[in-house]
Amino acid sequence: MDKEQLKNMIAGRAAKELKDGDVVNLGIGLPTLIPGFLPPGVKVILHSENGIIGMGPAQEGGDDPPGYVVDAGGKPAACMAGGAFIDSSTSFGIIRGGHVDASFLGAIEVDREGNLANWIIPGKKVPGMGGAMDLAAGARRVIVVMEHTNKGTPKILERCSLPLTAEKCVDLIITEMGVFEVTPEGLLLKEINDEFTLEQVQEATGCKLVIPAVIGRMTA
Repeated sequence: MDKEQLKNMIAGRAAKELKDGDVVNLGIGLPTLIPGFLPPGVKVILHSENGIIGMGPAQEGGDDPPGYVVDAGGKPAACMAGGAFIDSSTSFGIIRGGHVDASFLGAIEVDREGNLANWIIPGKKVPGMGGAMDLAAGARRVIVVMEHTNKGTPKILERCSLPLTAEKCVDLIITEMGVFEVTPEGLLLKEINDEFTLEQVQEATGCKLVIPAVIGRMTA
């Protein structure tokens, strides 16, 4: 798979986790592809922590001045008919009040206990944590969507080594290799991509996986 196919595979599988009417927050990068893969008949309400509820699809440009409407990552965005622009305190009240059904976040590291590190690498400049800490703690489901490794180095570990965004917050991990559920016993391999063997998935993962008797087939 090339880079684009890989991202589309992950986003397509992630879209299957949503049901009609869900309030959803998308992290920057790969998660923003998910709305393009929603199953027929499924419509979700997109929430952006910078103050949009009912956010429209990502924009490539348009008649509005640059920066007139942007998402939490500063990218051109839109507000759907019936949506609203809200102040920051109301936006974070939606998150902290448990009204976000699912949050899809990227990760630098995630571990077998569902700990998440996705905001800083010591010594490197970053724009800040943004709403990630609140989303990790306040969303009803936290789903990590990411590439399985970083230049061959596992991103799924026994224990995160970087500063955490939140502890034991992740419910599900979706990568190009498979779908992994965080359980009390460890990371359960729920589905596997046909392009990879079980041995390849385990080798690319920095912790021992829980392998069920029957593993589902991962499809976009």
